[in-house]
Amino acid sequence: EVIAQLRAALPLVQLPPTATGETAARWGYSGADGKHDPALGEVGVISSVSEPFCGSCNRARLSTEGRLFLCLFADRGYDLRELLRGGGTNEELQNTLAAIWHRRSDRYSEQRSDPHAPGSEEPPTGSKRVEMSYIGG
Repeated sequence: EVIAQLRAALPLVQLPPTATGETAARWGYSGADGKHDPALGEVGVISSVSEPFCGSCNRARLSTEGRLFLCLFADRGYDLRELLRGGGTNEELQNTLAAIWHRRSDRYSEQRSDPHAPGSEEPPTGSKRVEMSYIGG
């Protein structure tokens, strides 16, 4: 809906993704010829709830406190501080990150849009989602 409103109000043309796993639908301002003019810029819309991309997400964020978050809407992160500050080797870090990534189950946007999806129940009382600004969202 937001994208349709943008198209109607502004001279925009849809742009192809620039990278695998890109999360934004990108639109470029068009010149008089109707084609994208890079000098005019572009906008991107991330519709993570109405158009979930959890299955193709390739992002993780590391907080300033050494916690790894696999989802912008996560309610917890994985503590890597001891490994990072405790002299862990690059191989240990790589193996730890790979194990965390392969076990990941964060699918907040998919679950939110489908109330019958497994795991879509409300978080336990007392838990709260981490603010995106805390983890660089």
